[in-house]
Amino acid sequence: MEILAFGVQADEKPLIEDAFPDPYQVRCLDVFLNEDTAPIAAGYETVSTSVNADLGARVLEILAAGGTRMIAQRSTGFNNIDLPAAERLGMTVARVSYYSPYAVAEFAWALALAVDRRVVRASTRTRDFDFRLDGLMGRDLHGRTAGVLGTGKIGEAFARIAHGFGMRLLGWDIAENPACMQLGMAYVPKERLLAESDLVTLHVPLMPQTLHLIDAEALRTMKDDAILVNTSRGGLIDTAALVTELREGRFTGVGLDVYEAEAGLFFLDKSLEAVGDDTLARLVTFPNVLVTSHQAYYTRDAVGQIAETTARNVLDYRAGRRSENVLVPRS
Repeated sequence: MEILAFGVQADEKPLIEDAFPDPYQVRCLDVFLNEDTAPIAAGYETVSTSVNADLGARVLEILAAGGTRMIAQRSTGFNNIDLPAAERLGMTVARVSYYSPYAVAEFAWALALAVDRRVVRASTRTRDFDFRLDGLMGRDLHGRTAGVLGTGKIGEAFARIAHGFGMRLLGWDIAENPACMQLGMAYVPKERLLAESDLVTLHVPLMPQTLHLIDAEALRTMKDDAILVNTSRGGLIDTAALVTELREGRFTGVGLDVYEAEAGLFFLDKSLEAVGDDTLARLVTFPNVLVTSHQAYYTRDAVGQIAETTARNVLDYRAGRRSENVLVPRS
């Protein structure tokens, strides 16, 4: 049985190929699934996709017409999939419900420390043999307050690191995490968390209720010298509102590994093209903003777990088994 995998990065290709046992074979493509590329999948019963794939109703219809019956998404998030359309078309959809939370939590901290201590600016200067310290002063995070929006596995891992820094912990979630409370985390309303936190980090899924969770009002609630980090989903932040606040000189630093209009940009080389996204173009010009290309999950440990779970999802589908990873069961 051959599986077609869209949006495969060069580093992850061998991990995906090795995860599938014989006689399964994986054809890996670096192109992302969308309406234009969907016809490539004709004849493939199983298709594996990345988080930036377009799995709207039209794409699913093209896949179904070509014989695709199973979508194995290589991510935890599934806001890019029209699940009702998949069910209507009789397609099975599975995701990766768990992989190393440390990969994302550690990268969130990398962003927080990089913007706090002006690491990118310092590195750029020293490459030019400019060794001045002007404009590079950061601040201790010990004794300050970390606000964690979303205290699941990743939020908990982030909180443990913050606890090691000696930070006061505030949390916001629909359910309290006992492990976080043992670290001394106090659960408070979102508005209080934003008002009191020196560092705000986002670890909640993107759904209609959380779209623009950090909107203009939320941004105005935050401290002028706060640090904001997002390694979850770009749509959690109203980016246009963020740009407005940054133009007013607010925030010590903003670290973004995700962007709400990243599809068609992230994971691709656009260095020789004119990028038409004015909001993103403005965002990356601020000296206190660091944008990376959705790489928080991208460790050998996490990608290996993602590949293994994806393979297991496909094997379960073939055997008629159902696991906690199934979003739309086999009809």
